[in-house]
Amino acid sequence: MIQHPPIVVRQQISLKPYHTFGMEVKARDFAELSHEQELPAMLKLISQYQGPVLLMGGGSNMLFTKDFEGLVVKISTRGIEIVEEDEDFVYVRGMAGENWDDFVQFCVSRNLGGLENLSLIPGNVGSSPIQNIGAYGVEIRDSFYMLDAISLRTGEFREFFAGECDFGYRHSIFKGELKGKYLILSVTFRLKRNPVLNTSYGAIASELEANGETPSVKSVAAAVCRIRRSKLPDPEETGNAGSFFKNPVIGEQQFLELKQQYPAIASYPADGGVKLAAGWLIEQCGWKGFREGDAGVHDKQALVLVNYGNATGTRIYSLALKIIESVKEKFGVQLEPEVNIY
Repeated sequence: MIQHPPIVVRQQISLKPYHTFGMEVKARDFAELSHEQELPAMLKLISQYQGPVLLMGGGSNMLFTKDFEGLVVKISTRGIEIVEEDEDFVYVRGMAGENWDDFVQFCVSRNLGGLENLSLIPGNVGSSPIQNIGAYGVEIRDSFYMLDAISLRTGEFREFFAGECDFGYRHSIFKGELKGKYLILSVTFRLKRNPVLNTSYGAIASELEANGETPSVKSVAAAVCRIRRSKLPDPEETGNAGSFFKNPVIGEQQFLELKQQYPAIASYPADGGVKLAAGWLIEQCGWKGFREGDAGVHDKQALVLVNYGNATGTRIYSLALKIIESVKEKFGVQLEPEVNIY
């Protein structure tokens, strides 16, 4: 058996390289989980730690408004494998620290359908079910099979299947009643050998047509990557966390009233009402391309708040609050951040 060294805890570590907004903030204590064999030592550390503990994946869905006065545990376990196959489906498992897009492209390259619309979303595999990530008419729950997790309190392993995860729009049980109680170790997806492609959302169909491409798992994934790159800033170049706000869901009656007043309002059917495009609402309030110091709203996608270099988290958060207020004032619609704020 491979012997791994004990967990090393480092103090006052800069988190700038570990989160996509790129703020210069520090963690009081910092440790990394790279191998499953380190789990017992890590669980012991977490259970004995005096203070808050933050589990960190790809750091793509967080905004730090100050230094983190606690322990940050970076999840860096890697690996992708096909665990089971039958006539219709292939089950593919990714370790929690695996890069999400690397995992998607592993599946796309094997012509396995289900995740192609989720190409190029930043983050890691282990974080993907927590908020049921989604894009272009597809969500994690559509292909999710199960995940392996461990209780931070008892050290017990547990499997969660789709029906136990309480998936909703940008929501799961791990954002609700089990928040902070489990460490996700790996996630398994059930992917189709005979893919059913979803090209109806956003600009996928027109992007395929413009390139003279027939819809396939690979061509849809490539189209999604091109669309995302044309609209969204690369976190390597400009600090951001992708969509900062959730698309709000409102009641049918309120939607009809808004539609009468704003015939061009962008909307989609949703569970329990009508989903509005938050980016459209923000743009109508004049925020697209807004910049104040190094904090701004992206000039191609109003849903994305950006750090142009040295913006603080408090400056970005203050901008977010102003946007929320102006959308509420103009449309009577309450926006909520999709990003976790610390």
